[in-house]
Amino acid sequence: MGEETKKKVAKILIVDDETSMRNLFSIMLGKEGYDVDVAEDGVAAMSLIDTKIYDLVITDIMMPKMKGTELLKKVKEVHPETVVIMITAYASTESAVEAMKEGAYDYITKPFSVEEIKVIIAKALERGKLERENLFLKRELDKGYSFESIIGVSPVMQRVFDLIERVSQTKTNILISGESGTGKELVARAIHNKSQRKKLPFVVINCGGIPENLLESDLFGHVKGSFTGAISHKEGLFEIADTGTIFLDEVGELTAPIQVKLLRAIQERTFKRVGGTEDISVDVRIIAATNKNLEHEVIDGKFREDLYWRLKVIEMKLPPLRERKEDIALLAEHFLKKFSAEQGKEIKKISTYALEVLKDYSFPGNVRELENIIERSVALEHSNIVLPESLALSVYKWNGAADRKEGAADVLTKGFSMEHYIEGLEKELISEALMRSGGRKKDAAGILGISYWVLLRKIEKYGLGRGN
Repeated sequence: MGEETKKKVAKILIVDDETSMRNLFSIMLGKEGYDVDVAEDGVAAMSLIDTKIYDLVITDIMMPKMKGTELLKKVKEVHPETVVIMITAYASTESAVEAMKEGAYDYITKPFSVEEIKVIIAKALERGKLERENLFLKRELDKGYSFESIIGVSPVMQRVFDLIERVSQTKTNILISGESGTGKELVARAIHNKSQRKKLPFVVINCGGIPENLLESDLFGHVKGSFTGAISHKEGLFEIADTGTIFLDEVGELTAPIQVKLLRAIQERTFKRVGGTEDISVDVRIIAATNKNLEHEVIDGKFREDLYWRLKVIEMKLPPLRERKEDIALLAEHFLKKFSAEQGKEIKKISTYALEVLKDYSFPGNVRELENIIERSVALEHSNIVLPESLALSVYKWNGAADRKEGAADVLTKGFSMEHYIEGLEKELISEALMRSGGRKKDAAGILGISYWVLLRKIEKYGLGRGN
C-alpha cells in the first residue's frame, strides 16, 4: 500500500487542568515525534476519546468536573487497549496506587524529571504494543491452520517457490489466484515471512465469511455508538496491520460498497472508521486471494475494474493438486507424520498401492482434501501401514449429474416433480461438498461455486452439516 515501511506514530492524549503542564507535555512529546492532543479536563478528554483511539492517555488525578480515576474507568470502557498513566502530587500517591489496581499502567509524581518521563512513556507504549500483538496472536493461534509448510518437488511448484522469493522483496500488492484448498494463505504467509516486514503484523481476514455490515467494521474499525452493539471503540484490521501485511482472502466476495471503501483505502492510504470522522493513515502491504476468475467478474460487472488492477500489481496462480501429481506422495507422507503424532499412533508408511490410488484421484478439494483423507485414514487404520481400504475414497467419488445414467426420459415418469428432483440433486451436491471439505462450510461453498451465506441458508433448509 505504501512504498516505504515506516514506524507507526503513537497517539497520546494529555489531560491536565494546568495550562503549563499541558504545554510542557505537548512540546516535549511533539519533539519526540508523537501525535499529541491535549484536554483541560476529563469532560473535554472524553469528547476526544469518543472519536479517536489513543495509544496512551496521561492524566492528572485531581481535576475539576471529573477526577482522573473516573476518566481512567471511562477510557478502559471505550477502548480497553489504551494505556493510561496517572499524574499525581506526592500527597495523593495513595489514589495513584488505587488507580493502578483499576488498570492504570503507572503513575508519575510531581515534580518529575523530563528524561524520566520520556523513559516511562516509551516503556508504556511498548507495553501497549506488545499486549495488542499478543492479543492478536492469540486470536490467530485459536483459529488453527490446516497445514504448516508449502511442500512440493514438481516443476510447477518450483516455479511458485521462485516467484515467492522474488515478489517477497517488492513492496507491491499481490493477487494470488487458485482453486479452494491450494494453499493461498500459506503462500501469502511465506511472502510476508521472507519480506522486510517479517517481524511486523500479518493480519488475515476472510472477506467471504463475514456479513457486509460487520466486514466494514472488521476492516476499518468503528467508534463507540456508531451502530447497535458498538459499545466501545474498535481498531480495524488495517490499523492492526499498519507497517505489516494484510491478507484479504476470498476478495472476490466483497460487495460493491465495500469494494469502493477498499479502493479508497488503497488509493489514498487513508480510511475512516465506521461512524468516525478522522482520517486514519496506514502503511500496509496488501496480498489478496481468490478462487474466482476476477477478470470474468469484472466483465460481468460484479467486481470493480479499478480495484482489480490495484490488487493485481503482481499475480500468482497456484496450480491444483491434479496438475502436480509428483507432490502427492510427499504431501501424503507429511500429513501421515503429522496426524500419527497428533493421534498417538505409530503408523510408519502408506502402502504402495494406497499411494497409487491417491495418484489416480482427481482431488477436486486439492491439498486440503488430501489432508482430510489422510487424517481420516490415520484415525481408521488399525495396522502400522495405511492400506487402500482405509482411504475411504469411495465417499469422495463424484455423483453429480454428469455421472448419472438415467436420461430425461427415465425420470419424467408419472408423478415426477421437477422441484423435488432439483432439491434432491442440490441436497446431494451440498452433502458431497461438505464431505470433501471435511465439514468446513466456507470451503464447501468454494467447491460449489456459491457464497458462504447462500450455502448456510441451504444447509438450514435441508438440515445438513455441522462444520464451521
